[in-house]
Amino acid sequence: MSDSYVIIGDGIAGASAAETLREEAPDADITVLTDEGESLYNRILIKEYAKGKLPEAPISIHQESWYEDHDVDLRLNTVVVDIDVENDAVHTHEGETFDYDSLLLAVGGTPQQLPVGNADADGIHHFWTFQDARKIKESVEDADRAVIVGAGLLGIDFAAICGAQDVEAKYLMRGDSWWRYALSVEGAEIMHDAMRERGVEPVFDSGVDHFEVDDDGHVEAAVDPHGERYECDFAGVAIGLDFNTELVEDTPLETEDGIVVDEFMRTNVDNVYAAGDITTFNDLVLGEQAKNGSWGSAKEQGTIAARNMVEYGSEAFEWVSSYSITHFDFPFLSFGHPTLGEDSVEATTAEGEWRRVALKDGKVVGGVLIGDLSPQSAFKQLMREGRDVSNQKGLLMEPGFSVDDLPAATEQQ
Repeated sequence: MSDSYVIIGDGIAGASAAETLREEAPDADITVLTDEGESLYNRILIKEYAKGKLPEAPISIHQESWYEDHDVDLRLNTVVVDIDVENDAVHTHEGETFDYDSLLLAVGGTPQQLPVGNADADGIHHFWTFQDARKIKESVEDADRAVIVGAGLLGIDFAAICGAQDVEAKYLMRGDSWWRYALSVEGAEIMHDAMRERGVEPVFDSGVDHFEVDDDGHVEAAVDPHGERYECDFAGVAIGLDFNTELVEDTPLETEDGIVVDEFMRTNVDNVYAAGDITTFNDLVLGEQAKNGSWGSAKEQGTIAARNMVEYGSEAFEWVSSYSITHFDFPFLSFGHPTLGEDSVEATTAEGEWRRVALKDGKVVGGVLIGDLSPQSAFKQLMREGRDVSNQKGLLMEPGFSVDDLPAATEQQ
């Protein structure tokens, strides 16, 4: 009798797991359950669609025919309401039951809503799915003024969308700079200037106390905690994700800001695995539990999970992630865990070029590159090797830096 695998979620983590399972277990029964109404698409490109730079056509990755051709049972618009780990079964909102030998949870998260008045008004958008992108594109094309909330990697997508659609926007930030946990003010100012050039004005030490709406329930202004009023007919909110752990609340599965897994993507229940945004995983590079929501990380986790579902212990997840922004006239890339570490080093290496490297116990744990991305391979190599660079921090900032510029590990001892 062939093994039965059930995957909840058809994002890149779930889809890459389905691909790998079909390769590793040609005769297995594979079922993918997703609450979305369309099969796998490129979540990276939906922001380009919302900006008006791409049509819908190139964004799909797996057409529904792919699942048929690979004998994968895809169930769209299917909400899982219960997981019975004792009896190895999942139950859906329509009363269907799917039994499994191994289960993969690739259920991701849901955008957080601001806990303020009128936060659910018409014209206020969150950005996560392709359907979100369609609604944002339609709404922003008819907008004149916008407000953006959330000074991070998703919030800046809203800034770029407004800029591309020629919508004047105020970007309300709680601190004194964009992504202040990863950038200093000097590095962030490069991003601020790029926003201003596109008609998006950063407003610091701000935020939203409440939204005002018109008689039709459409947003017409955001009021910050100081009483400043910013008129808008479009608002983008990107303040983080609530991870979808409610599905496992009544199960023995361990959760801690997500579903806890080991380096093989297995939970504390032997035949249940998790991958993607939802995981709190054993980061072998960092040497501790970590989270990472990048596309590449989620794809690799799905692949590793699938291989271990077929044969546990066959391959560990060891990955240095990266996240790039292509909204502006210069490249921007973060890698590893740029918000961690107790030490850092940064420098402006040339006009419009800036870098920062975060360190923990003298080792590189992450960083940000603006303008010149060429050192990324060297910094990622240092992370994978766990090299102590505490006595050579200045070399990391040299233009054209390479690992060969550092003394050999034996010379450092």
